[in-house]
This record gives sequence, C-alpha cells and structure tokens, in this order.
Amino acid sequence: MGKISVNLCGIELDNPVIPASGTFGYGYEFAELYDINVLGTFSFKGTTLNARFGNPTPRIAECKNGMINAVGLQNPGVDKVISEELPKLKKCFNKPVMANVSGFSVDEYVQTVKKLDECSQIGWFEINISCPNVHGGGMSFGTNPKAAASVIEAVKKVTNKPVIAKLSPNVTDIVEIAKACEEAGADGISLINTMLGMRIDLKTKKPVIANVMGGFSGDAIFPVAVRMVYQVAHAVKVPVIGIGGVSSAEDVVEMMLAGATAVQVGAANLINPFVCKEIIEQLPSVMEKYKIDDLSDIIGGVK
Repeated sequence: MGKISVNLCGIELDNPVIPASGTFGYGYEFAELYDINVLGTFSFKGTTLNARFGNPTPRIAECKNGMINAVGLQNPGVDKVISEELPKLKKCFNKPVMANVSGFSVDEYVQTVKKLDECSQIGWFEINISCPNVHGGGMSFGTNPKAAASVIEAVKKVTNKPVIAKLSPNVTDIVEIAKACEEAGADGISLINTMLGMRIDLKTKKPVIANVMGGFSGDAIFPVAVRMVYQVAHAVKVPVIGIGGVSSAEDVVEMMLAGATAVQVGAANLINPFVCKEIIEQLPSVMEKYKIDDLSDIIGGVK
C-alpha cells in the first residue's frame, strides 16, 4: 500500500483528509457515526470571542451543484468551547485538532487565540479572515493584504503553535494576500473559503436566504479552488491546504498535484456524513491507479 501520511506545519498527519470548519461541528457529533480518529485531523466550527446566534433564518439553501449558506458563525463563544466542547471531543478524538478562529477586530482574534492556546488538544490555528456572511468582520480583513497581515502578525505574538491563514476567493489577487500573510508569519495558507453567491425564489420573488447573499460551496467551485491553490502554492513557501468542492479521493489527488499539502472537505459532509472516511479508504486504490507510491511526492507536481 502507498504512503498516505503527510506533514502539515511540522505535525504528522496519518492522511491529508481534513473535514472543513463549519461542516463537522466540534467533532463528537460525527463520532457517533464512525471512529473519527481515521481522519488526518479536522477543523472545528468557527469560534469567536463571544457567543453568536448567527444570521436570521432561512440561512441554508440548495442550488445547482452546490449550496448557499449564511449561517453567520453561530457558536457558543470561546469560553464554552474550552469548558464544554473540547472535553467532549477529548473522549472520542486523540489527535491534535485544528482550531478555526474568527473575529470582528484584531484584538478579538488575539484574545480568542490566547485562550485556546492553553488547550493541549489544539495543534494548529486556522485564522478565518474569509467569511463572506458576517458584516464588519471576517472577510473585511481577508480582502486587504495589510489588514490580513495585521491579524496574522498579532496572532503570532500570542502562540507558538502553527498559524494558518484561511483566505477568501472573493478578491482580485489572492496571491498578493497570501504573500502578505506569509510575510506576517503565517505557517500555512488554507483556501478557498466559499464564494459569494445569491439565489432568488421565483414564487416569492425574494432571495432564498434571509441574508440575501451567502457563501456558495460544493462541486461547482472545485475548478476555481484548484486554480487558486495552484497560484498560491507556487507563490509561497509555506504549506497550502486545498479547500473547495472536494468530494472524492481523485479530488484530493488533484488538489495535491496543484500544490496542496493537505485537503479539506466541506459541503460534501452535509450530503454524506461518511464522505471523509470513504475518501480515506479509497485513497490507496486511487494511488495505485495513478501509480503514486507516496502522496507527499506529488505535492505541487504540476508546474
């Protein structure tokens, strides 16, 4: 069998498959379905300093080859994540977990990371500067190189754990923002978050979600994600995590050829809760099919 383990920012993963933030909760819900220790790791639900109810409903809608969501970072706040969610996770997951952190100011990012940094379960920080569904936060940092860099630079001062910048595709030049994050000290880049989309209900003649616009994800965005992963991976020296429309072992291999060290699976989890487990199980046969002995060897294989 081929070697499927990879090294992400100095931490060894049994495989490169990572459920994406916002599609896997805090992990223990999926542990009722299968042993989630088969995963490389997972990125837990976007966490903010204070509890958030999120956006008004309806906030999720299906569309052609994907979905639109505007959940709005609903979460219990970092203190409850530490006191309630992580202890539950510890009972069913014995690997380092990726903490996805968002905020509405640089100070909020810093305070949240500082609190989570004391948790031994946290292996990496994925700093979400890319959420399209939150007014005044998230993506407002990720669309400007200087603003993105300011968040990463501040967070790096309060943790020695790897810091990964999660970037938005809703920009003119994603490479410029990725390079700014790298220069600010980012240990890795994850991309892409959802694209900004909208649908209209013909019967009511109103937007299908209350937020009007939301994050478009699913199979349809895969080619855009591959393109951006390729562009960024060839412009930075830090590892890249590929995200966007991944739903099969073949997609994982394609993302890695584009330059991804690891790959996150998002919307597909909401369609099939076993999809990450199935992708991991299928990787060896897909590697054999394409004559791949070691997944690490193909990272950035397309020049």
